[in-house]
Amino acid sequence: MTTSAIRFPNESEEYRAARDRLLEAEIALRKQIADVAAMRGQLPMGGAVEDYAFDEIVDGVVKETRLSDLFAPDKDTLILYSYMYGPDNPSPCPMCTGILDGLNGQAHHLSQRVNVAVVGKSPAQRLQTWADGRAWNHLRLLSSEKNGYHDDYFGQTSDGMQMPMCNVFQKTPNGVRHFYGSEMLYAGLEGDPRHMDLMFPLWNFFDLTPEGRGTDWYPSLSYE
Repeated sequence: MTTSAIRFPNESEEYRAARDRLLEAEIALRKQIADVAAMRGQLPMGGAVEDYAFDEIVDGVVKETRLSDLFAPDKDTLILYSYMYGPDNPSPCPMCTGILDGLNGQAHHLSQRVNVAVVGKSPAQRLQTWADGRAWNHLRLLSSEKNGYHDDYFGQTSDGMQMPMCNVFQKTPNGVRHFYGSEMLYAGLEGDPRHMDLMFPLWNFFDLTPEGRGTDWYPSLSYE
């Protein structure tokens, strides 16, 4: 069994034995996460992607931005998160909003290697107004109001219900291709599919605590 070289103050033998068992499981989990990431990285190229025309607010004006425009000259990968904020939703999804609060702080780091953007089905100005209210200053926000992106890449159901989907695209010499989608959401699992766990550190922090993530707490849009 793997054991730790450190000891915490006043810990009991019972605690240390349980902690060593947990440590061994944590090391196995880390290896499995790395193995799954390697499998993901070895996926063959997905299907060809339409060069969707999105609306984007630039210098206060709505402009057309193509999917191909989202790739910086030196970066061939795009992470595109579907924000659950459709035109019929009075307010956006609190869970998605929590994810994007964190992503806004990480986006300038991520952009050193990949392209990152967020797409919602609401009009561009509605998305931008909400983003401004939350001081999202590092997120590129797009509206798919006038195209079929949300339908094609499972950001909404056939009846318009918004879904929290993350897709990854690659630019190739033959156009943009799909690489990955967080399709565990659609795998028919019982309960919360937790398909965004690795991308939403909030839950991982809760998992470090005796209380865990629980079953009766949900992020809020405001705590005032």
